[in-house]
Amino acid sequence: MISLKHINRIYPLKGGPFYALRDINLEIAAGEFVSIMGPSGSGKSTLLHILGLHDAGWEGEYRFLETAVHSLNRAQRAELQKKNIGFIFQNYHLLDDLTVYENLDIPLSYRNVPKKERESIVCETLDRFNIVGKKDLYPNQLSGGQQQLVGVARALVAKPTLILADEPTGNLHSDQGREIMALFKKLNEESGVTIVQVTHSAENAAFGSRIVRLADGLLLPA
Repeated sequence: MISLKHINRIYPLKGGPFYALRDINLEIAAGEFVSIMGPSGSGKSTLLHILGLHDAGWEGEYRFLETAVHSLNRAQRAELQKKNIGFIFQNYHLLDDLTVYENLDIPLSYRNVPKKERESIVCETLDRFNIVGKKDLYPNQLSGGQQQLVGVARALVAKPTLILADEPTGNLHSDQGREIMALFKKLNEESGVTIVQVTHSAENAAFGSRIVRLADGLLLPA
């Protein structure tokens, strides 16, 4: 599903170039649950932003679903992202002025799903995540764990082929964090969705099927 070859991410600084990522070569198969680990500043989030097509300032070759991302223009990359990738963030990134229902509806509207079909999908997702009773609440009326649950539901509502999670339990209590990680594992096993998470937690990383380690922008041997 994902093939990275000789990926470099270099930031020009006054004191000279800073290599956030150096010659990264990585393959991720469809259906894998990969955990990316490493100390702060190792390049974990940079790598995730490249995988998620948020960052276009890298060098090298990136193939996603057999598509040569490095050959696409900005609009083509945005379309590829919109159709295939769901994101889960540490700080939830829910839209504060929208209800839970409306937050789930937004990704579907971006994909031009007809209104009636959107209603059906959102209701089904609310039921699947046991948050029907929260549908008319706003994010600030939810606990951290509930907000992250909505974040996971929003990432999955459009049935993406790839889920990218950046420290998804970083703001949660340990019990809430385990519940979210168990949910990821269940989703991966039952639906076959590919998941790539960035985490500092060895406990969270263990929920995945493989651990990828970075240090100083370099991919460490397995």
